Formats: sequence, structure tokens, C-alpha cells
Amino acid sequence: MEFGFGPEDEDFRGEARAWLREHLGGDRREWERELGRAGWIGLGWDEGGYGNRRASLTQQVVWAEEYARAKAPPRSGHIGENLLAPTLIAHGTDEQKARFLPPVARGEELWCQGYSEPGAGSDLAGVRTTAVRAKDAAPGESYRVTGQKIWTSLAREADWCFVLARTQPDSRRHHGLTFLLVPMDQPGRIEVRPIRQLTGTSEFNEVFFDGAVARAEHVVGGEGNGWRVAMSLLGYERGVSTLAQQIGFVEELGRVVEAAVANGAVDDPVVRDCLVRLWAELRTMRWNALRTLGSSADPDGPGGSGRLGDPGAPSVAKLLWGRWHQRLGELAVRVRGVAAAVGPADWTTSSPYELDAFQHLFLFSRADTIYGGSDEIQRTIIAERVLGLPKEPRG
Repeated sequence: MEFGFGPEDEDFRGEARAWLREHLGGDRREWERELGRAGWIGLGWDEGGYGNRRASLTQQVVWAEEYARAKAPPRSGHIGENLLAPTLIAHGTDEQKARFLPPVARGEELWCQGYSEPGAGSDLAGVRTTAVRAKDAAPGESYRVTGQKIWTSLAREADWCFVLARTQPDSRRHHGLTFLLVPMDQPGRIEVRPIRQLTGTSEFNEVFFDGAVARAEHVVGGEGNGWRVAMSLLGYERGVSTLAQQIGFVEELGRVVEAAVANGAVDDPVVRDCLVRLWAELRTMRWNALRTLGSSADPDGPGGSGRLGDPGAPSVAKLLWGRWHQRLGELAVRVRGVAAAVGPADWTTSSPYELDAFQHLFLFSRADTIYGGSDEIQRTIIAERVLGLPKEPRG
């Protein structure tokens, strides 16, 4: 499918740009509600009366790109909108869709993702968190969830967590897993601890479940089918949002170019070559993302699924941008020179972790090839699922 923007898409772009210009502001929680009231959450969801507006795949891309260009606040609701909602539409019951999709579309309920664990990060099939069917359970109490999740974004703000847990005690690997929807407001049963990073910030958290309650009607896809549901969800992780992410990359690269011109670093032929190479690779990533999104679109539907269609496309996209972003961070501190190695001039009024934008870019991007599935895992997926190579032996 040829992926391009037509006149209707440009009209949509103008509407989105004007609305963002008029409404930017407020705290992140209220911002989600503002987006919901205007119908900007859930673009492209199927027709179901869940409060979202109809939008083609190209219009979903337009919205994501204009949102990034407007430097709008980071989304607190993106996990619910972009990961949970498409998964419920694909695997959930009518009752689950009716209960959970409208609050997401209104920006009223926030979600976090309970996948990774210590010892089971990229190797998701190794999860050890358990969900035991409660005997003689009280009304509303069907499973008791016990275990630890790690690298959980937005866990402190979230109202709900979708959790991959083991419901068959003797099962191994991807067998015996179940996808559960767990309310986070369970004092004494769920504890969230922020993880302090190299940057001094705490975007990620550890989450401890100690007999947390999950209801039987909140199992998605049926007990024991969690692996299939979890893998389906990951296909949405690098869809339309990949293009919005690239807008942020364009901004970051632009700031590095400006700094190189301002301080004369651009006169170094090695630096100049790196800048040109990064620019060309970023353009290639955009074209690749548009091509693979185009292959996922349904010509008979409202515009496609918003996910990367080829089974190896999400892994290819992650491999491309992860290492690219790291090299951008490395170049940023090279352009800054020795100034990149020191902190604020007045340490008496600034924290030792008061980083400038280039320092933050360099340190945070160290994790780009690890989180969201390490490079090793992505290469294994491409080798086994796309190229059909023999599987690596697993203990």
C-alpha cells in the first residue's frame, strides 16, 4: 500500500495544530481529561461507542506528529490508549471493552504495564509472578497475585495495571501464563518503589504484589492464554508512536547541529560526517516506518491497525532507533567538549544531578538498547520468526 497524506489529512492536520496551540497547559492528569473531552484519545479505535472519534491511519500519524511538534506534555495515558485498548479490542470480551475503554477515552483512568521482572526482563517467558485462584473467594476476589515487576513506567500514577502472571504452578516458559487486569488501589497488597536512574530522575518503578486481588472477569483472552495476548500487545508498542518518537529525534538532532555550528565543532570533518550520517539514517527510519505502517493498513477499514504489519518490523524499528539514539547522545557530548563532563557552575544551589539536555540525552540513551526488549532479543526474534533460522537452545 502507498502511504501518503491527502487533502483530508492536511485538513485534519490544521485542526489538530490549531487545537493544540489553543489548549496546551495544565497538569498531566488534567491534560489527559482535556484530550479526552476533545475526542483526541483513541483515534482509530473500532466503531463501538467508546467515546473516540473516527480517524484513518494517516490521520493517526498526523495527530502523533503534530502532538510531538507542539512539544505537548508527555502522555500519562499512552499505555492505556496505545497498548491496553488495542489489545482489549482484539482479545477482550464485550463487557471488558464497555468497562475499560470509555474511561481511557475520557482520560479518566491511567494504566501501567506489569511485564518485566528481575531475571525476566527481555526474556518475558521467564516471569515468576503468580496468580492463584482463590478458594472460597469473597465477591470480586478471584485471583491473588504475588510477585515483583520492575521498570514499570507510570506505576505511581496508574489506576490499573495489566499483569502477565503464571496461573499454572508447574508450567514453564510461555505456557500457563494469564493476562490479568489488576486495580492498583490496594494498600498493603501493592507497593510501588521509584527507581533512581543515572539521570537522577525516576521514570521507572518497582511494583510488589502481595496477594493483590484480580477478578475472574478481568482475565483477557482466557486463563492460560496470556502469552498470546502479551505478544499481540507488543505489536502495538511500535506502531504509529514510532513516527511521533522520530519527531522528537529530529528536535534533538537539530539542537546538536545548532550547538556544533555555534561552537565551531562542525568544522571537524568527523563531527560533520556524523551529523550527516545521523540525519540520513533518521530519514531512512521514517520512510521505513511509513512503508511498514502502509503494509498494515486495511483498505476496507477506517485506515488500518496502527501497528507495524510485518512480524519482524517492530524488532527492526527498535534495533534501528535504539543504537541511533545512543550515537546521537555520544555525539552531543562530543560537540559540547569538556563542558559536557561538568555540572552546574554553582554546586551550592544545584543538585549534583542537575543535568543539561545533552548530558541527560547521553545518560538516558545508554538504556535504549536494553529497555523495551534488548537488541539481543530483537535479533533473535528476526532470526527465528522472520528468517526461519533454528531456535537457540534454552535451558
